[in-house]
Amino acid sequence: MSSTIEQWEASVDDLWGRFDSFDRDDGVAAMRELAEACPAADGRAAFELAGMYDSMGFEAEAGAEYERALELGLDDARHAQLAVQYGSTLRNLGRLDEAIAVLRAAPTHETTGSAPRIVLALALHSAGRKDEALQVAIEAQIESLPRYQRSMRNYAAELTERAD
Repeated sequence: MSSTIEQWEASVDDLWGRFDSFDRDDGVAAMRELAEACPAADGRAAFELAGMYDSMGFEAEAGAEYERALELGLDDARHAQLAVQYGSTLRNLGRLDEAIAVLRAAPTHETTGSAPRIVLALALHSAGRKDEALQVAIEAQIESLPRYQRSMRNYAAELTERAD
C-alpha cells in the first residue's frame, strides 16, 4: 500500500489518539507496522516508534530508536521533542550524565516550551545535584512570570553560588 506522508502522519496521529486502548505489545506492534510503511526517508518513523516504545515502558528499545531517528535526521519540532523524550528515557535508564548532556543540548522549539529544562532539572536531581536542579527548574519558569523575574533570577543564581 502506497501512501503520502500526509496520510501516514494522519495514521500516526490516529494511533496515538487510540493509545489508551492498546496493551504494551499491541501498541508497539501497531506502531512498528506504521513505521515500516513510512514513505519518508528521514527519522520520523524511528521517532514515532521510539515514542511508542517509551510510552509502553520499553525504555531500552526506545533509546535505540531515538538514536536511529537522530542518525536519519528530523525536522526541528521532532528534534526538540526527541531531546525531551530521549533525555527522560536516559534518566529512567540511570544514564544520568547522558541525559543531562542531551537535555543541555536540546534545541528550543515552541512545541516543547520549557519541558527540556524541566526534564533537565529532574535529571540533575536524580544525579544528586539538588541545588543545580532547583536552579534550572526556577529558571525554566522565569519568562512565564508576570512579575518577580529579577528576584527569581537572583534567587536561582544564589543556589549555585553557595555551592561554589
